[in-house]
Amino acid sequence: MGFKLVFLWTDVALYVLALALAAYVWHVRRQPTLQANWKKVMLDPAALSAGVLLVLFGLVTALDSVHFRRALPPQGGQVYYDTRTMSLLDVVLARQIEMREATYSAPLGTHGISKESVNVDGQTVRQYPRLKFGGAHLQDPATEWSGDVARRVIFGLLGGAAVFALLLLAVATVLRRAHGGVAQALRDIASDRTRYPLRATAATLAVVCLLGGVLVALMNHYHVFGTDRTGNGVLYQALKSVRTAFVIGGLSTLATLPLAVVLGILAGYFKGWVDEVIQYLYTTLSSVPNVLLIAACVLMVQVFLDKNPEMFETGAERSDLKILLLCIVLGVTGWATLCRLVRGETLKLRELEYVQAATAFGVSDTRIMARHILPNVMHLVLITTVLAFSDLILYEAVLTYVGVGVDPGTSSFGGMINLARNEMNREPTVWWSFAAAFVFMVTLVLSANLFADGVRDAFDPRARNFRPRLKAGKHAAG
Repeated sequence: MGFKLVFLWTDVALYVLALALAAYVWHVRRQPTLQANWKKVMLDPAALSAGVLLVLFGLVTALDSVHFRRALPPQGGQVYYDTRTMSLLDVVLARQIEMREATYSAPLGTHGISKESVNVDGQTVRQYPRLKFGGAHLQDPATEWSGDVARRVIFGLLGGAAVFALLLLAVATVLRRAHGGVAQALRDIASDRTRYPLRATAATLAVVCLLGGVLVALMNHYHVFGTDRTGNGVLYQALKSVRTAFVIGGLSTLATLPLAVVLGILAGYFKGWVDEVIQYLYTTLSSVPNVLLIAACVLMVQVFLDKNPEMFETGAERSDLKILLLCIVLGVTGWATLCRLVRGETLKLRELEYVQAATAFGVSDTRIMARHILPNVMHLVLITTVLAFSDLILYEAVLTYVGVGVDPGTSSFGGMINLARNEMNREPTVWWSFAAAFVFMVTLVLSANLFADGVRDAFDPRARNFRPRLKAGKHAAG
């Protein structure tokens, strides 16, 4: 076999998370109440459109979570493997990895941004050097660049439009029976007369297809988002940072659940000294500045990793373990808010009649908490989990910016911003790394926030009463 699969810690955690998500979907299909709530989420145009974007980001994360090491040519009958750990996303973006320049280049540039001494006809002159890959197919960039870029943009737009048309036609084909034919289904989608807000979803997919078409048309011939100081493509780094954001947001959120849910239910159910001890615990934790606490924990992790290099075969394994430990640190230090909410809800639930009846019939406390309390606080857990996802993505950016986040060798939005901050003051200004990280991170966080708003409105109708809503569209059955 020409490669060896590598299972990083976070890969395994993401696989387990995917299995848990699949199990939850199976559970929802058997629960009419949960089905009704999730249908409410899908009826929200903003939440459904945001969900589509999150699925696309999730696909990028999935491609970047299958790792392997290539086999080197055999020597003496022994098979050795490359020290570099690659992912399926690296295979897809192999051309962008190969297009490494010497240093900075501007988006869609054909020359470097700083003048260098070049020997021309026996004389040394100062001029902007030609890039090795960016626009290398152009004979005369000064006259050909604009036409070549415009032509590729048009082809990209046409290709994206074709892909979007195929997707739309596939959806209309699925809906043809309920809407009386493919043409009528297309008209209903355009008029927003479908059961779910497919017009908003189609608009989102149209933007994604058009932008994606332009990127695909340009990315093999130009550095669409420029390059960084080491000459690596910023687009490649931004796509690699998506997985780091998902890992931090997803695993850190899950790490908070055991402590928050268990302690919150125990405090609310037993009250008395148990409640006082747990309240004292999370009040004390909330009093400590989070950044300082997390920084101290991360520095201890860093010392442990530095003292035990023999534990890792590659640098990727070392960086990955640091991300996992960072997620655990964020989870252990961030459970107080959810614990407080679960405690309050449990205090209310334990006084309800069915819980009092179970207590009167001698049902054990453990069984009451597992059968009657836990299922009725899960809507709070779900809402808080989805809302915390975007907060943790921003938290990672802040921690990496101050130097206590992920390993420098790991691509992340915070790392890109941290490296770009020193370049914002130079002349010419290198703004594209910061801008790319900003756009990708805002898109991901905004999608997560819109989706979280939809989940909160569906699972907590009281919150919807305090939120201004647009007038409901005309959605037909089918």
